[in-house]
Amino acid sequence: MEWMDYVVFSLMGLGILFTVIRLFIGPKLSDRVVSLDTFNMIVIGVIVVLASIFQSNLYLDIAIVYAILAFLETVVFARYLEGKKDDNR
Repeated sequence: MEWMDYVVFSLMGLGILFTVIRLFIGPKLSDRVVSLDTFNMIVIGVIVVLASIFQSNLYLDIAIVYAILAFLETVVFARYLEGKKDDNR
């Protein structure tokens, strides 16, 4: 691994740290959903960087499946929040 890989992984780790903090202390449920989506995107980025380092296409397939599942998770949470908003009227 080159020194640039260490920098990239450090910045991604810092991003994960901030999103986990927002996930636990986020004042609203919508803040938590956004931080969970951000967490998923950073994890996808980590998987893609690992695919580049190890020169393996299998990691890219895993990243694509994970991205699809993360998108579906975000849609489900958004629908839940939308229905919860309608109940408060």
